[in-house]
Amino acid sequence: MSLVRRCSRTACGRPAVATLTYVYADSTAVLGPLATYAEPHCYDLCAEHSERLTAPRGWDVVRLSDGSGPSRPSGDDLEALANAVREAARPPGRAAEAAGHRTHTYAHADARRR
Repeated sequence: MSLVRRCSRTACGRPAVATLTYVYADSTAVLGPLATYAEPHCYDLCAEHSERLTAPRGWDVVRLSDGSGPSRPSGDDLEALANAVREAARPPGRAAEAAGHRTHTYAHADARRR
């Protein structure tokens, strides 16, 4: 088994340098440094395919560059970014409503413990 991960594009055997994740709910494609380990719903891309990446009409592409050189980010970094994109896209009323719902739920759970 090869230790080098390969590009996910068909018929491309070049080594992967970036990981692509789609956030379907927000119509966003997130391209970042190669994740620490392969995820089933992410795509590893070589340098050429990551540079030429385009998204469907109406979608946004978020490109992350770590700028630190050869060090690799943790696998959670890309997921954290996708969660931040979802949170930023949430309408202000829904974010406050969700925060209020969580507070209410925790308060209700604390009352049951007493």
